[in-house]
Amino acid sequence: MKQAIKRRSSRVVRVGDIPIGGEHPIPIQSMANTDPHDLEKTLAQARALKAAGCEILRLTVPDMKAAEVFSAVKAAGVGMPLVADIHFDYRLALASIEAGADKIRINPGNIGDKERIRAVVDACRERQIPIRIGVNSGSLEKHILEKYGSPTAEALAESALYHAAFLEELSYKNILISVKASDVRTMIEANRILAKETDYPLHLGVTEAGGGDAALIKSAVGIGTLLAEGIGDTVRVSLTDDPVEEISAARGILASLDLAKEPGMDIVSCPTCGRTQIDLIALCRAFKARAKEEGLLSKPVKVALMGCVVNGPGEAKEADVGIAGGKGEALLFKKGEILRKLPESEALDALIAEIKNL
Repeated sequence: MKQAIKRRSSRVVRVGDIPIGGEHPIPIQSMANTDPHDLEKTLAQARALKAAGCEILRLTVPDMKAAEVFSAVKAAGVGMPLVADIHFDYRLALASIEAGADKIRINPGNIGDKERIRAVVDACRERQIPIRIGVNSGSLEKHILEKYGSPTAEALAESALYHAAFLEELSYKNILISVKASDVRTMIEANRILAKETDYPLHLGVTEAGGGDAALIKSAVGIGTLLAEGIGDTVRVSLTDDPVEEISAARGILASLDLAKEPGMDIVSCPTCGRTQIDLIALCRAFKARAKEEGLLSKPVKVALMGCVVNGPGEAKEADVGIAGGKGEALLFKKGEILRKLPESEALDALIAEIKNL
């Protein structure tokens, strides 16, 4: 029996109808990358993200025209809370709050003087909207950068706590904190520091991770390491790609640690070796495509695709169902018990049928 990850104790903040922190499930976030002035494309992407499993969506609001689009997206309804990403102009935050934003993401240091920050805080307080403090290596205050000489983990954490203290002076604690870096080890260490120094919920992500496999690996290592230590209350996988791809990546990271809200299908397969006598690589690809086509990937089952009897019912006995290849044939098994032997050409259909019956 696997031991559950002991989560860090954090306060709970609500973003729309989604609680973040404490023992609540870890919601997946993303950010639209459409033109913030294009309502039609932004709405279409928001709905595609919702269909993919996104739970909280952030939209950038760089000017008043974008604030109008934000308002229209909110009014149209996309089935998930919307976060307004604000830089420099506090009036954009106020307009987004008026439009019904469920959370405001700011770096207090670039909003302006204390009275402007107070105006944003008061508006958020009135509507019970949380503020996410966002800090990265490019947003460090001059005095902190001079102290540490570079955007170290300690510098990033200190900047976040500095801004949190600033909001606390205004008697505001409805706060989430996000410290991101493109360097994975810096991101990990900064969040470890924050986990010890504060109980605010932490939003995890590796920023500027890039695209392709390298970005997925960076995100999995950074986010996954912290989650395995019980640190982190919401996640975003940042990819230079269609943001829909961010959702499946985040779900995969959470599922690998048994932290997914809806775990879905867990596919295990051996890496193949000289004992393999069926085309397992092609079979795995065909199985994933077929399972997706038939809507089975969301089913909470563990499926094993093994290359030989050595790695078959024995090593994969914890799987709900699976196949183990032989020369031109395969064994279909369930919970470690062999059901029947069948030709390789029938293995995929038989496996899919068995999963449907579970």
